[in-house]
Amino acid sequence: MKAARPHDDAMVELLREDPAFADEYLAAALEEAEEPGGRQALLRALRHVAHAQGMQEVAARAGMRRESLSRALSPKGNPTLETLLAVLSAAGLRLAVARREEHPA
Repeated sequence: MKAARPHDDAMVELLREDPAFADEYLAAALEEAEEPGGRQALLRALRHVAHAQGMQEVAARAGMRRESLSRALSPKGNPTLETLLAVLSAAGLRLAVARREEHPA
């Protein structure tokens, strides 16, 4: 039987093996950001992508120090919009806006 491993490690490995998965993964996390626990899930997804691409490399492409990036993406982090956009850009992604579907009353 295969030994169990932490979820975070498994996600980072998946993202390393399939970089295109990062697009779907972050899009789903962003869609759920307003749900309870969604903000933390988005930070975790960003952290997973940064780890998969190499935290030091992502920080350098984002124009920031690795320690600052780690702090911003930590579970208690509160990245600024500038940091969010820089990290997405460094990961080869961009933020997009879509109209929310209207739900009938």
